[in-house]
Amino acid sequence: MEYITLNNGTKAPLAGIGTFLMSPADAEEAVYNALTNGYRLIDTANAYMNERAVGRGMKRSGIAREEIYLSTKLWPSVYAEADKAIDETLARLDTDYIDLLFLHQPVGDYIGAYKAMERAVKAGKVKSLALSNFPVEQIKEVIDACEIAPAFIQAETHPYFPQTELKAYLDSIGAHIMAWYPLGHGDKNLVNEPVFTELGKKYGKSNAQIILRWHTQVGNVVIPGSRNVDHIRDNIDIFDFTLTDEELAAIAKVDNGQRYYQASEEALQGYLAFAPDFNEQE
Repeated sequence: MEYITLNNGTKAPLAGIGTFLMSPADAEEAVYNALTNGYRLIDTANAYMNERAVGRGMKRSGIAREEIYLSTKLWPSVYAEADKAIDETLARLDTDYIDLLFLHQPVGDYIGAYKAMERAVKAGKVKSLALSNFPVEQIKEVIDACEIAPAFIQAETHPYFPQTELKAYLDSIGAHIMAWYPLGHGDKNLVNEPVFTELGKKYGKSNAQIILRWHTQVGNVVIPGSRNVDHIRDNIDIFDFTLTDEELAAIAKVDNGQRYYQASEEALQGYLAFAPDFNEQE
């Protein structure tokens, strides 16, 4: 595993496992399999409704809590009571602290929620703060209104859409991208681009492994999700080779500006209205 140093001096693994769209049973098993196969970064969220299961998988693994980098996200429906929501999130995860806490979507009282997260940092409940799906304008709004700069922005990022402009801004505040859809939502056109096939043959890796290694070398943290233990193993078997500058430049040429998801204002308002009881999960 390789690590990056964040703008608050803490370190985070460059690769982990995500639990989006996993049932509690699948999430517990995936987290257990990931941790027992060398992973140390686990990503979940209130809205995934599997935080309790993630906590169980962590405990089952036998890996010491301080060796695990745990990331979760507050959903917009709890922003107004974020102090309480953070305590409930800790209880569901069965942990004393969260390594990285995100605001999941840029809607609702995100300034008030971020200030609550800052209070949680000062209380020792959270180590680093982050934003998910926030455009640059709203990232700047949060930074101007608050004290602690975000350490990460979680955003759709892949070779077709490498987030060049966002990354340039994040460099100025010492923040990093945590990439969702790191393989382009599984788009075969992206995964099978000739450059990845050629590099896969050279290094004895799959096309997906080449893409994941590209991410880590350009400074992105990746959190591909999988229920399959073989895929889980493959997704971090990427640190025994290094792409050259020329190869990174060749990969940069596949950038075509294609993204697979962008939230409309209607979608954001729908996120705000979605308000399940996050404590009602297995």
